[in-house]
Amino acid sequence: MTHLPRRSVLAGLAAGSALALSPIRFASAQTSAPVKLGFQLHRTGIGAGYGRWYERVALGALARVNAEGGINGRPVEIVFEDDGTDPKRGAEVVEKLTTRHGCDMIFGPLFSHVVIGSAPRAAELKVPYLVCSEGYHVAAGMTNRWTLQPGITDVRAQVSAMAPWVTQNLGKKVTMVFPDYAFGHDHRDFFSEAVAAQGGEVIAKIAIPPTETSFTRYFPQIPTDTDVLYHVMVGPSVLTFVKELGEFYGSGARPQIFGFIDSLEGVDLASPGLDFLNGSHFWEGQCRNKQPDAPDYETAYRAAVGVDDNGASLSDARDVSTYSHMFSVWETLSVIKKGMEASGYQSTADRQKFVEAVEAMTTFEAGLDHVQGAKTFNGKTHQAFGQQFISRVEGGKLIRVHTTELEDGLYPDEVDYTAQSF
Repeated sequence: MTHLPRRSVLAGLAAGSALALSPIRFASAQTSAPVKLGFQLHRTGIGAGYGRWYERVALGALARVNAEGGINGRPVEIVFEDDGTDPKRGAEVVEKLTTRHGCDMIFGPLFSHVVIGSAPRAAELKVPYLVCSEGYHVAAGMTNRWTLQPGITDVRAQVSAMAPWVTQNLGKKVTMVFPDYAFGHDHRDFFSEAVAAQGGEVIAKIAIPPTETSFTRYFPQIPTDTDVLYHVMVGPSVLTFVKELGEFYGSGARPQIFGFIDSLEGVDLASPGLDFLNGSHFWEGQCRNKQPDAPDYETAYRAAVGVDDNGASLSDARDVSTYSHMFSVWETLSVIKKGMEASGYQSTADRQKFVEAVEAMTTFEAGLDHVQGAKTFNGKTHQAFGQQFISRVEGGKLIRVHTTELEDGLYPDEVDYTAQSF
């Protein structure tokens, strides 16, 4: 299922599903034609590690939706198209999914530069575009009324919620290492602001191209009086980045290390060369290692997407998932279903009604629809807000040590999309 290329995928009841779903029964509907959803997939390019797991999660969520009767009595199918993690190609994929495949709406992209490059085309085509990114671009007003981010929080909310814990527990003089594009710039700007609000200071900001493959020349730029080294990297060379960071510090003195798990998404923390991370801390959107108090719905979710208690594939323990981000795909499909049902969606003529229905939503309760946890949704800014997790590396595992309050990540509105025309 993970290698189905550029074609419609109609997933019904998966044999042996751990969700123990009942046989598919589709209620009567005005049309029996499937609801067709387009998925803008990072199958290749620097986002491929995420894309592989986003596709798996999409198929698992799709099987669940269809097993429960589809949407408005109609079966659902997903058409996957690779955007190469490229902004220009992303816009082309949005057009192809809309005009050639006739998709009702589009969801799935993660990388912020791709979202920013693709959203204008979605507005021109008047197709709902639900992104699974973390950038601040949606809530900042950089996109449009057709673009929504209901399945994951953004960087501004994440860092605002966690900065107090970092400055109170790790130190106040921070050096930041981040990827030199929109997502990294959000970290740079908003974490610096949040640290300053706590009486701390970001004393150095080291930007690295996301396509970089060697990092040793950047590490001497870290000031010696740094209390906390804050790192967030992306792309296929993240393991190299972390290993070279360990080699740079060796067994000598070093600052406290606080990383976004993006720097090690899809990477086994027990990999050789990562021992130095023991005792360091990471942000997680959802805890990769199953925690002792994990609810039953998370257990069901792990089974549905083929992930074990350590966040690796059930079929290959060496295949580590992008667990901290991929829940956004599952939750976004849940919102699509709710929005289509609330608007009585039957055809592409109802796309505007769908957007208005989602804008009217305010809360998402924790459960199998929203497996990362409860969220609020701001219909004016098209952005979801939820809890964040800080975990400590202990013996190659991530152990949660702090959970933020949902309110910790809220900030003033900068846009009201509901006041904009369609």
